[in-house]
Amino acid sequence: MGVTKSEIFTNQQNEIAQIAKVLGHPARVAILQHILKMQACICGDLVEVIGLAQPTISQHLKELKNIGIIQGNIEGTSVCYCINQQRWEEIQQILMSLFSTDFSTETCCN
Repeated sequence: MGVTKSEIFTNQQNEIAQIAKVLGHPARVAILQHILKMQACICGDLVEVIGLAQPTISQHLKELKNIGIIQGNIEGTSVCYCINQQRWEEIQQILMSLFSTDFSTETCCN
């Protein structure tokens, strides 16, 4: 398979694709759901709650942090994560712009 030519797509298209890629793993969705449910910074309990090894959880947290949807603070020997509320709202708007696009109910597939 060839290299993706991301430069031929708009910034919005690339951003939606990046968000979808990160959210495309059920472990990352579970991590986000847990952080949202707790409404607090989450430190060490993700391994226990999600049921994956610490290095795996760390990799998923890294991917979520890369798109800015979570942020982390170092507290002693652990890093505590919480939702980045501003980025959360930006991502909601970005995805809503895609899903709110109107289309004709008369399609070629009927």
